Amino acid sequence: MEENKELEIEKDKDAPANEPESEAEEIAEAAEKTGKKKNKLMTDILDVAESTITTIFVIMLVFTYLLHPVNVKGESMLPTLRDTDRILMTTLYFKLEYGDIVIVDNDMAYDLDANGEPVAVNIDGKQLNECIIKRIIAVGGQTIDIRDGKVYVDGKELDEPYVVKGALTNPMSGFDNNYPITIPEGYYFVMGDNRQHSSDSRHPDVGLIKKSQVYGKAVVRYSPFSDFKFLFDTEDESAN
Repeated sequence: MEENKELEIEKDKDAPANEPESEAEEIAEAAEKTGKKKNKLMTDILDVAESTITTIFVIMLVFTYLLHPVNVKGESMLPTLRDTDRILMTTLYFKLEYGDIVIVDNDMAYDLDANGEPVAVNIDGKQLNECIIKRIIAVGGQTIDIRDGKVYVDGKELDEPYVVKGALTNPMSGFDNNYPITIPEGYYFVMGDNRQHSSDSRHPDVGLIKKSQVYGKAVVRYSPFSDFKFLFDTEDESAN
């Protein structure tokens, strides 16, 4: 019995000695967990910051080299585009073709001489010496004809769902040559969708558009947002 009491006394003596050790371990463990949480939080913050910076950088690249905002001025592109509409244009494209809506630096007009060769016409000081937005109707090598209020390219009447239904196209007096005319390579014949109220390739102060005059191609209308619309498919254009 005495031996058992001695053992119990010895156990009791050992107990207080272990308590501080155990407490220290708990404190150390808690500190380690706190440190890990702080490190994880910092890592998460850095990850979010990195993702945000990368996203901003990509957006800046896109809007610097790929997409550019443009404000539409005037009503020459009705009903497709209205005055004050905001669109995005791209400067990266492989080729321009019929139906593309383009933004043009109309700093010079190009007429055709008696041999069908392009001739530059200085339009400094003229009202149309500015940026204009129009639709490509014919490209280099194609022949365009305007008669009886209709447009023909290479002898075929165009189906133009983007103009106001029933609207007629008059030839104006932009060329000394009578229609039909063949567009030289590297040039475009452009018109507004609002045919009776558009100064375009039919007008002497616009004429043919040289490839180097094209700033970019319209891809989407983003404002007003309720009228959000992609602009590169002529089949989807409204004919109201």
